Amino acid sequence: MNRKIKIIISGGGTGGHIYPAVSIANTLKKRNPDIEILFVGATGRMEMEKIPAAGYEIIGLPVAGLQRRLTFKNFAVPFKFIKSLNCAKKIIKDFAPNVVVGVGGYASAPVLYTASKMGIATLIQEQNSYAGLTNKLLAKKAKKICVAYNGMQKFFPAEKIILTGNPVRQDLFNVKNLENEACKFFNLDKSKKTLLVVGGSLGARTLNTVIFKELNRINNNNIQLIWQTGKHYFLPAQNEVTYSSLNNTRVFDFIYRMDLAFAAADLIISRAGAGTVSELCIVAKPCILVPSPNVSEDHQTKNAMALVNEDAAIKINDKDAQNCLIDAVLQILGNEEKMKRLGNSISKLAMPNAAENIVDEILKLVER
Repeated sequence: MNRKIKIIISGGGTGGHIYPAVSIANTLKKRNPDIEILFVGATGRMEMEKIPAAGYEIIGLPVAGLQRRLTFKNFAVPFKFIKSLNCAKKIIKDFAPNVVVGVGGYASAPVLYTASKMGIATLIQEQNSYAGLTNKLLAKKAKKICVAYNGMQKFFPAEKIILTGNPVRQDLFNVKNLENEACKFFNLDKSKKTLLVVGGSLGARTLNTVIFKELNRINNNNIQLIWQTGKHYFLPAQNEVTYSSLNNTRVFDFIYRMDLAFAAADLIISRAGAGTVSELCIVAKPCILVPSPNVSEDHQTKNAMALVNEDAAIKINDKDAQNCLIDAVLQILGNEEKMKRLGNSISKLAMPNAAENIVDEILKLVER
């Protein structure tokens, strides 16, 4: 009898890492329901809640990342990493995976490094157009590196690179057929333009500050607003909307039906995380990207420019958002030709089979 296939998927920290990981796992299970999958994440991070909710087992490591500001927490980082290496070794020994997949985030480093040292095949899924230091180091021992952008040979050995795209949530492939349902779900008027603002699963201070300041202007221009604030910004936003009786505004801490939010939107304002950019390409709606300045190697700006260079998105720098973001919104929503052009251009960059392509590479490694 053939040995059961076992796969470890490691990483997390944000929805941009978690949703692709779940998509890969779901596709593996679709191919072979008997495949056994174990997730490894970072204790206290979002994946410890989201992965079990998706139906998978996860084990947390004590690993932590360096803080950008000077703080005593940084002194504990190397000790937590060493402890995580020991934990990863025990997890891998007990589970005995055929392949270990890294999707980015704190936990992927100790798990993939340990797996490589133990002679287990590893695959990296690099989501950004600019590879981070961790993946560049892990790539030396990885068997395959699945990427979402061309030109990644400047970071990784060319012979290991497979252009697959980034996996996205499966419910986003049908948004064009959900407009009526979306209008009912959010109680919207189909005759009005709808702006969707999402700052990622944790929220974005700059986007929330601008929208909060410009709420009356948005409403006075008869624009409907669907606004995901993140939990830390939700109450002030909700109170302002209620106090000012802004009937065109729908505010949420987290939108669980993003398929309906995308379906309802005429224009989207978003950060430029790799997973988000890939989702925007799938839903094919005009968008304004405001890259976060608080990420390593400024990779969100590079992600955004990959779209801007194809006339597939508008980019506004974080520092300029206060002065010109809403002006850009009004200009774009008032120009049907530009909206159509942006939507058509971004649709050409979509890679809808990313999860299938990545699973192909994982199973090839299993066969070897």
